[in-house]
Parts: sequence; C-alpha cells; structure tokens
Amino acid sequence: MSQKKRILLIEDEEDIAALIKLQAELSGYKLHVEVDGINGYRAIEREKPDLVVLDLMLPGMNGYDICRKIKANAELRNIPVIILSAKSEELDVLLGLELGADDYVAKPFSPKILISRIKAVLRRGRESEKSPKVITFGEFTLEVDRYILRKQEKLISLTLSEFGILKRLLLNRGRVLTRNQLLDDIHNDDSFVVDRNIDVHVAALRRKLGPNFRWIDTVRGVGYRFKTSLTESEEGAEEEFEGSETEAELSSIS
Repeated sequence: MSQKKRILLIEDEEDIAALIKLQAELSGYKLHVEVDGINGYRAIEREKPDLVVLDLMLPGMNGYDICRKIKANAELRNIPVIILSAKSEELDVLLGLELGADDYVAKPFSPKILISRIKAVLRRGRESEKSPKVITFGEFTLEVDRYILRKQEKLISLTLSEFGILKRLLLNRGRVLTRNQLLDDIHNDDSFVVDRNIDVHVAALRRKLGPNFRWIDTVRGVGYRFKTSLTESEEGAEEEFEGSETEAELSSIS
C-alpha cells in the first residue's frame, strides 16, 4: 500500500480546520493542523509535507510572508501551496499567485472542491515522472525532473502552476489547448475563478520569460498554443497581440 500523502493545514479557525481535516482523512490523506503562522512555518521546515494549505490572516506571521519564505528556501520551494482565504479580491488572488502559490481558494468554499484542487496539484507531481527529462526550445531548456527552467545558463524561477502549464503546452506543440484542458493539470475541473487563474499564470510566464518571448499564442475565446517554431511569429502576430491584453490588464492593477 502506498504511503498517505501528508498535508499541512495552517488555519486559525477551529471549525474550518476540523471540516478540512475530516474531508482530507476521508479522502485518504494525512493532515496536520497548525493554528498560527510562526509554528506553521516551523512545521513546514520540520516535516516537509507533500502540500501546504495556507490561510492568509494568521496570528504571528501572515500567510503571504509564509508563502514568500517557503519559495525563498531551496529545501522547501518545491512544496506546493494552496492559499485558502476570505480575502477574495482579484488583487489578493494575484498577489498570492505571484508569491508562488499554486492555487487560491476563496472562503466560503466547498470542502470537496478543495480536496479536488489538492488532488490535481499532487497528481501533477506524479505525472511529471512520465515526462521527458529535458525539453528545449530556442534559448530555453526545461529540466522536467528538477523543475528548472534555464535561458542559456540563467535560471528562471517558476511556480509549480507556471511550470505545469509551460510543460503541458510544450508537450503539445502546435495544438491549441483550452483553458479547461490546462485546468486539468492545475485545478482538476470545477472552480468559479479558474479561467482567470489560468490567464494570470500565463501572463506571469510571459513576463518571466522576457519581452522578446514569442512562443505562446493566445487563441481568442479558446485558450493557448505553443508554437512549433518562431517562424510562425508573423502568422501569429494578431494572436500574440491578443495575449498582451491580459498582461496589460494585469499590469494596470499591480
């Protein structure tokens, strides 16, 4: 029998923590609860769980600071983080994702949907074992098993969700992937903010890969496509312009 995946929940509301713990254990996970930010981060360092579910408004240390510390620590940065918070404004979601969170679930929430998100993030880790070990495109090299992206010799830091989207697009070069297909890797299937989350992740990818990055096209009303070569650039100019609309919109709220 495979070992149960270990989830660390940092949540100071006892009723919410108890509800999540019950649903997680019914779904076959081992879940540990911490009720404040300082002890929560210490537990992450000590236990190195398979996934962290993180409230934002915590005593001791807030969730944003915990997420920032996780992603700045070389031993912890590959642990996926799902933020669970009553702060549901678009700017709050954007900040959480930019800090490296892999998903953002707003309160009030469905425990079953939260477990669905957890399964999707953990499944991506399992599926990565079947992927090619190294994928190259232009000046870039994606080292799949090490979760590393390089531009020549320069390392580019990606969140797990950004990494998953880029890998999925690369493995389907030339094909248009819908947002729902990309969500299969990120969130499974049901959320009221899923399309926006995908657009946020893709916009972040484009910013990190540089102003001259032209490999990902936006197909209006459908999703995204990774080009087979940069000789398609002129043909995809209109789509690329459409893709920049998302980035301009996000920049206006940052």
